[in-house]
Amino acid sequence: MKEDFLHYLWKFQKFSKTKVTTTQNEPIEILSPGVHNYNSGPDFLNARIKIGSQLWAGNVEIHLKSSDWYAHRHETDPVYDAVILHVVWQHDIEVYMSDNITLPTLVLKERIEKTLLESYQKLFSKKKRWINCENQFHETEPVLLQNWLERLYFERLETKSEVVFQHLQNTHYHWEAVLFRMLAKNFGLKVNGDAFLSLVTSFDFKILQKIQNDLSDLESLFFGQAGLLDDEVEDAHYKQLQFRYVFLKNKFGLENKHVIPLQFFRLRPVNFPTIRLAQLAALYHQHQSLFNNIIQVQTRDEIHRLFEVQVSAFWDNHYHFKSVSPKKAKRLSSGFIDLIIINTIAVIKFCYAQTLGKDVTDEITALVSAIQKENNHIVQGFSELYPLFENGLQSQALLQLKNEYCDKNRCLQCVVGNSILQRN
Repeated sequence: MKEDFLHYLWKFQKFSKTKVTTTQNEPIEILSPGVHNYNSGPDFLNARIKIGSQLWAGNVEIHLKSSDWYAHRHETDPVYDAVILHVVWQHDIEVYMSDNITLPTLVLKERIEKTLLESYQKLFSKKKRWINCENQFHETEPVLLQNWLERLYFERLETKSEVVFQHLQNTHYHWEAVLFRMLAKNFGLKVNGDAFLSLVTSFDFKILQKIQNDLSDLESLFFGQAGLLDDEVEDAHYKQLQFRYVFLKNKFGLENKHVIPLQFFRLRPVNFPTIRLAQLAALYHQHQSLFNNIIQVQTRDEIHRLFEVQVSAFWDNHYHFKSVSPKKAKRLSSGFIDLIIINTIAVIKFCYAQTLGKDVTDEITALVSAIQKENNHIVQGFSELYPLFENGLQSQALLQLKNEYCDKNRCLQCVVGNSILQRN
């Protein structure tokens, strides 16, 4: 038995209302259970409860045992002075308020239907499973699940937004610079994401803006700061980049001692950091005000057209500087751009709208829903239980569901978990 189950019972009033009394045999009439408080303080706020002949308005505190009131030191915390009812599973001691009056207490242990208690225990059984409700997940109503997934997606978006607002503070609310940082990290993917971020934060974004018209200078800046121009390579393009980087380094006082080394190991050639940096350079060479362009476009197709960039000719037959490869255009793939939409563009749009007080929920929902679902073990796992997931919004929501609810046993805060218990 966990306390959050008692929260569930009280929130949804899932207990017998026949002759409800306090431990002092005073009749209880619950007019409103109050608002669930997920922060510090009493568990439910602004409840309205009639105890005896007196109507009370105040807060409700919930514990497994009455003595937990003292174990948690509530008697010394004035925040709990406005508690009007103590709801417990087991009553083992009387609790007294600061004025020495007995705190009215309701015991739930004998008021719960056996089937509901069995469902709860089954849901949280110790048997090892991928998720607690994997045998009942498929029974969830489609509309209920779809609405929950949309809520989960925007919950995940809120979490991602914290990084954006931190970058905003660090750049004095320079949206173009923040977009550049976010794009760079995601161009680096998981293997080189932190390295790319350290690279682009090693110089002022104003330097990029000053050299943006020259693709060769952009490549020199990126590759030089990444430490990829420190070797002796007998190639004209490489030597030109070296020469330009020395010039830029002296002109702008560049240093890269804090840049994280790039990794090539176990990467497909198309994901080599050299190719991704060349593509990032081409993107910023082609779009002088990329942030404004991204804010103006709304659809997946429009964004894909923005990212239709061509790297310099050198990379047509190279994946790195030291050897030639068969000729192949190094354009950004459709799948890669979709990842950028999910991890950068949707987040940036959401945050920017928040600062303006605008609601872009419908725009972002349509944008991310137009993307095919991601292919990872979490999405695959849920698809085996409920084979109806098909778009990027749903797959992002499933990541949030698994990581923040299923893995943390937060079933009673999950719509699916609640729906299972509500059937009883």
